[in-house]
Amino acid sequence: MGGQKKITFDSFIRGAIGGAILIAVLYLLDRLSGVLLPFFIAWLIAYLMYPIVKFYQTKFKIKNRALAIFAVLFSILVVLAGAIYLLVPPMIEECVRLKSLLEVYFSEGSKFTSIPKDITDFLHNNVNWTWVKENLTSENLIDAVKSVLPKMWSLLSTSYNIVLTILTLFFVFMYLFFILLDYEEIAEGWVGLLPAKHRGMVIGIINDIKDSMNRYFRGQALVAFCVGILFSIGFLIIDFPLAIILGLFIGLLNMIPYLQAIGFIPTIILALLKAADTGENFWIILGMALIVFCVVQAIQDMYLVPKIMGKITGLNPAIILLSLSIWGSLMGMLGMIIALPGTTLLLSYYQRYIKNKDLIYMQQQENSTQDVNE
Repeated sequence: MGGQKKITFDSFIRGAIGGAILIAVLYLLDRLSGVLLPFFIAWLIAYLMYPIVKFYQTKFKIKNRALAIFAVLFSILVVLAGAIYLLVPPMIEECVRLKSLLEVYFSEGSKFTSIPKDITDFLHNNVNWTWVKENLTSENLIDAVKSVLPKMWSLLSTSYNIVLTILTLFFVFMYLFFILLDYEEIAEGWVGLLPAKHRGMVIGIINDIKDSMNRYFRGQALVAFCVGILFSIGFLIIDFPLAIILGLFIGLLNMIPYLQAIGFIPTIILALLKAADTGENFWIILGMALIVFCVVQAIQDMYLVPKIMGKITGLNPAIILLSLSIWGSLMGMLGMIIALPGTTLLLSYYQRYIKNKDLIYMQQQENSTQDVNE
């Protein structure tokens, strides 16, 4: 009994009030999600763009912050336009090639000795090739997207909502511009509004959130981008089907560490299709793809992660997935945006003030027990 912490009426009331405030804040965020979503999107983009704006101001001697912001936005638009111009046509060609590969394998797959017979028999016995061939059309793909994303499709399907979408994008741009314009004041000026006795506690928690956000959004996003480029280059070198799309897809999966293992599934399928199309040995094609995986993983672990992320590790991948699922289920897109900072806030508060108090209390109990024994 002596090791248990006594719950007083005062501590119970404080805990109940804290829980009620948390529930009220979550309810308010959910109710105002439509209004707050553009602001949080703009804040996240500003958070990612701020280092680039500072880089432009420092390296290119642009003293005016507004001019630096426009220069960064223009550079991003140029890069995006160039990427679309260079990547979209090859992606379309690769998709057309994928369709032809599927048609060849559907009709003549059993004739290709380059594919192991056990794999061919398993696929032909368990997959309805006729249904796949009939439904693998551009019209059906569009219908599938419309059924998977009904809200987004309905949002873009009427002239009124198109105007509303454009207006929302305009607000995001305006939020983004003004947040970047006074980023330092917004990020640091609010500290002066806090009561002096709580200022140290809040600053400590916010610093924990900042460190975690730096590691995840800035660090992991840069790692994922580099990994996607490396995979695309590697798949292009070995002439793998859908090289660019598959490489960028695996890079996107890398936003959550080690989730790129899911990329093995489409890699195996595409290796089968290439073997059916070219007559090359399936195991050689798959082996070359696995070499790309190993080389990119080695570069990621030995160079990219230590160079970009440092030795400090972020949240556990399982915690990241769980937090994205829970917050997204509670508040939709807004919840997914604030999932990581919100989870980090709760974990930081627990580590600093609940777990730490328990450790101090247990240490005091041990000291008092030793004094009694003496």
